[in-house]
Amino acid sequence: MTRMRHLICMAMAAAGLMLSASVSLAQQPDEGDQPGLIADDTYQLDPEWQKQMVYYRTTEPPGTIIISTAERHLYLVQPGGRALRYGIGVGRDGFQWQGLLNITRKAEWPDWVPPPEMIQRQPYLPRFMAGGPGNPLGARAMYLGTTVYRIHGTNRPDTIGTKVSSGCFRLVNSDVMDLYDRVPVGTKVVVRQKPEL
Repeated sequence: MTRMRHLICMAMAAAGLMLSASVSLAQQPDEGDQPGLIADDTYQLDPEWQKQMVYYRTTEPPGTIIISTAERHLYLVQPGGRALRYGIGVGRDGFQWQGLLNITRKAEWPDWVPPPEMIQRQPYLPRFMAGGPGNPLGARAMYLGTTVYRIHGTNRPDTIGTKVSSGCFRLVNSDVMDLYDRVPVGTKVVVRQKPEL
């Protein structure tokens, strides 16, 4: 019986250690959000993540945005079976989602107000940050439906092609400005987690 009690105590201690480790991981700084950091505009994206025209088959009409979180690409559908493809940073594990929304608002050099759930996970974040070069939302933002999610720029171009955000989609500032100029409020946005077969 004493041996059994000892094993139970060891298992409880191990479970407590794992729980405290996961709580401390949740409180660690999110490397993707660095308020005040100025983007390095000389950073060279890998060719995989650079904006380019590609062949793209879809039944969605031109002007639709299709986001593939698995591929870490955003496609702006063009006529003739083509699309403009942009490299993006997507939600880290546990923060990815899929759905069908519309762009409901657009903003140049947007202010950043981290939502309460983000503040709870990362209490060191500012409660408000005015738009500008050091703002994690970057040069432009396109707001998705009534959610807290956005397609936006970044002050961390090195995070493009990675799973880093809390569910938003980030592009380098030059790409988000290009996309922003091409799409109006009301644009349909399709978010997919898995590639189509």
